[in-house]
Amino acid sequence: MICFEYLILSFDKLVAWTGTGKTDKLKIYEDVLAAVEDHRINLSKIDDEKTLRYLSSFKRYSTERVMKSLVGEFTQNEKWSVKGLLMGECWYKNCCVSEHQNSLRCGKPEIKDGSEKMRVLMQSKEIEKILITIAR
Repeated sequence: MICFEYLILSFDKLVAWTGTGKTDKLKIYEDVLAAVEDHRINLSKIDDEKTLRYLSSFKRYSTERVMKSLVGEFTQNEKWSVKGLLMGECWYKNCCVSEHQNSLRCGKPEIKDGSEKMRVLMQSKEIEKILITIAR
């Protein structure tokens, strides 16, 4: 079974859709993903100091924990949440604005339709790579 965190590989879409503005985390994500070998992060493949600092912030890290943390960085809004049993409603409804003033507001997605958002993510090149790998 594939964890949901690994299905959200179009992080660039999440930055635009959720309004977090955390483009620096995109670089960290890309560095980590490029360094994964046999489900482990090969630190010797990472040159970026910011990425290494991010990884060193974990007391005990695993690839899954790091990816889960990065997903949390992009979805820290109750409407975009991936925590718990239910996904935030902006994943599947036509919504974009947070109802809580203390929470981050959603971004300005080019796609507002909930079904279309999921289709775009599922048809991404990253997901295609995963499906090819799984099919082997």
